Amino acid sequence: MKKIRIPLMFALLISALLLLLALSLGIGSVSIPPGDIFRILTGAAGDARSASIILRIRLPRVLGAAVLGGALGLSGFLLHTFFRNPIAGPYVLGISSGARLLVCITLLFLLRFFSAAPFICLMVAAFAGSLLVTGLVLLFARRVRSMSTLLVVGIMVGNICTSVTDFLVTFADEADVINLHSWNMGSFSAITFENLRPVLFIILPASIGAFLLSKPISACLLGENYARSMGVNVRAFRLLLITLSSLLSASVTAIAGPVSFVGVAVPHMARLLFGTSRPIIIIPASFLSGSVFCLLCDLIARTAFAPSELAISSVTALFGAPVVIGLMIRRQRRREND
Repeated sequence: MKKIRIPLMFALLISALLLLLALSLGIGSVSIPPGDIFRILTGAAGDARSASIILRIRLPRVLGAAVLGGALGLSGFLLHTFFRNPIAGPYVLGISSGARLLVCITLLFLLRFFSAAPFICLMVAAFAGSLLVTGLVLLFARRVRSMSTLLVVGIMVGNICTSVTDFLVTFADEADVINLHSWNMGSFSAITFENLRPVLFIILPASIGAFLLSKPISACLLGENYARSMGVNVRAFRLLLITLSSLLSASVTAIAGPVSFVGVAVPHMARLLFGTSRPIIIIPASFLSGSVFCLLCDLIARTAFAPSELAISSVTALFGAPVVIGLMIRRQRRREND
């Protein structure tokens, strides 16, 4: 049964991904039949209006939601491994909030001189913000032995970053606020092929790099001493782990703003679905599960109260927060039983 379960789960996730891609392309303020979508994507003749909606608006958005969702799921798994805590994630630890703060500062500064901020500047700012908050959390980790306390520290640092960001947005020029508003709330609506392309050149190599780390991750999960005995340079490995995680989460924040709870909830969903914790399985499973999760949440955000659109974090939190609560209750019960 176990031999069948893993390929079956991968097949189900891929099927769900393809189904959600098709639904997301067809459903919206203008409904487009599957036949028209197929003709447009294959380059055959099709309605010019429908082709414009699919190719310029919906296709980059759904591809972006799939790729960025996968990046968040994988980033969460790497942080779980780094902190050895199942509730660690880029949003919970404040890493996404740090990226959001520096991107906001960069946008407000650059928009005074340019009509649009170069994406590379936003990417560098998001990465720097992610590393800054991660560094602060790691500094506290040297003094704080309790992982629960460390998570609280991360949450507080994230709240401080969020407060400063909101302060900056409140007192910014009206024109700048219009540009910042949808990004600040978290949304896939601003994704285009132009800003998605550079993100792919970051996320895909980072994801492949994480997959290639499957073996040392497995060794480190059994303890640092065991990993050293297997020839793993633990310090270099941990540095690489946090760098890859920061790159993945920063890529998402730079293009879509803060997206909550995906990095915490998705890796645990993957473990439950596949019935294993082996990194060589969970790494691609986390990426696929994150893609499916974010596509579903984006579809709900677009259609639940159409023509109004919900912030993506409102929907991801609705599904992700109960997973975090369940994990905390489960950990508490384990401690009581021990």
